[in-house]
Amino acid sequence: MQDKIDLLKEKQAEALLGGGQKRIDAQHKKGKLTARERIHFLLDENSFEEIGMMVQHRSIDFGLEKERYLGDGVVTGYGTINNRLVYVFSQDFTVFGGSLSETHAEKICKIMDLAAQNGAPLIGLNDSGGARIQEGVVSLGGYADIFFRNVRSSGVIPQLSAIMGPCAGGAVYSPAMTDFILMVEHTSYMFVTGPNVVKTVTHEEVSSEELGGAMTHATKSGVTHFACANELETIATLKQLLSYMPQNCEEDAPALPYESSDETRLALNTIIPTNANQPYDIREVIEHVIDEGSFCEVHKLFAENIVVGFARLAGRSIGIVANQPAVLAGVLDIHSSTKAARFVRFCDSFNIPLLVFEDVPGFLPGTDQEWNAIITNGAKLLYAFSEATVPRITVITRKAYGGAYDVMNSKHIGADMNYAWPSAEIAVMGAKGAAEIIFKNEIATAANKDEKWKEKENEYQTLFANPYRAAERGFIDEVIEPSQTRIKLIKAFKMLENKVDKLPKKKHGNIPL
Repeated sequence: MQDKIDLLKEKQAEALLGGGQKRIDAQHKKGKLTARERIHFLLDENSFEEIGMMVQHRSIDFGLEKERYLGDGVVTGYGTINNRLVYVFSQDFTVFGGSLSETHAEKICKIMDLAAQNGAPLIGLNDSGGARIQEGVVSLGGYADIFFRNVRSSGVIPQLSAIMGPCAGGAVYSPAMTDFILMVEHTSYMFVTGPNVVKTVTHEEVSSEELGGAMTHATKSGVTHFACANELETIATLKQLLSYMPQNCEEDAPALPYESSDETRLALNTIIPTNANQPYDIREVIEHVIDEGSFCEVHKLFAENIVVGFARLAGRSIGIVANQPAVLAGVLDIHSSTKAARFVRFCDSFNIPLLVFEDVPGFLPGTDQEWNAIITNGAKLLYAFSEATVPRITVITRKAYGGAYDVMNSKHIGADMNYAWPSAEIAVMGAKGAAEIIFKNEIATAANKDEKWKEKENEYQTLFANPYRAAERGFIDEVIEPSQTRIKLIKAFKMLENKVDKLPKKKHGNIPL
């Protein structure tokens, strides 16, 4: 028996080396961790249980039969993060550049199936040159097997993707269908077609970093939700993200212990500028309302006119969507609408209550917006809120104009509680534009047109640019002193914690994609 045990240990040691020490050293020289080192830092100590360590590829074409490695370029298994079960796969760039083969895909699929069946999050650490070309269609079939499972698990378990190196071609579509993507600055990139193909087809000269680097996708495309300085920061962000999420769609996110104290926040009474056109940073409002230091902003560098992220309120996990007056006056546009809609749908999928801070002057006008389908894209946010069945609360801090008032979780689309600060202005449009339309004839015939316009603007402002007309109708549940916001929200979310709201029976809706 000892001989057999010794053979087992030899094979285990061989598997742990992946593509060999030389390639491991090359990985380190690039500033990258190995597949196993990433798992080591991600999971609780000694909690990782590997599955499929002895798997090898089956290919005999193009000399592959002479080059075989235990594990076949991906480390798969399960373990815990803060004592919560997770499943993980980590691609090993030291073995065939982390390329996906038939057996490599089978290992990932096995882990995905276990995650779905046992209701636990799935984490993918991607570092792959793409499909293993020598295997042809079986490699492509392997990708499709993974994509299919991504979709089947969507909304069932949280799926997180960390891009730790290259992710090109068909490989990008699996992360794209997961809930959150994290990338490492300067060492990871994602694109469907690389710089060489781009140059051949369009004659554009572009580097991998410019085409699909972390900052490109964090600022321009919005493909990645987090751009992290290094791999350890990426892993820390993964852990932080998971702490706000439940294990699956049947559970609630874990709550932290919380001791009640004086919840009054006097600073909120002076946060809104006297001049309604003066910007302020909505993050200051968020920070004063939530548990101290609990805000985890998502998509921070993309569509900055809306802020989304996770936080805690009295120890409980919530999702926040907030117009940002400091950027483009907080208007809704194509990117901000899709960014917020995606986040709302995630929170609703996993029983995370939604808190909305509203200060929106409307939708961004212009040919660029109209020609690129602001109608369809704006409707995504409207659809997402209308479909959401989790507890939903809105606080209007200042402007709530036009159709954007409806879209930002208004009472009319199913919000549970709607609060307004005394500074709120709830109207079809701003007083200046409204006065020009309503009193057009009076202004045109006035001796002093500018003076008359100002008079009528003030008249409209007094009548409609306040929260009281909406409160009279019941569209606003309560006009509150800003300093009392945290108190009101803690009580309201506590009141709503057992909310049950069922959607009409159907296969699924048809969101305006």
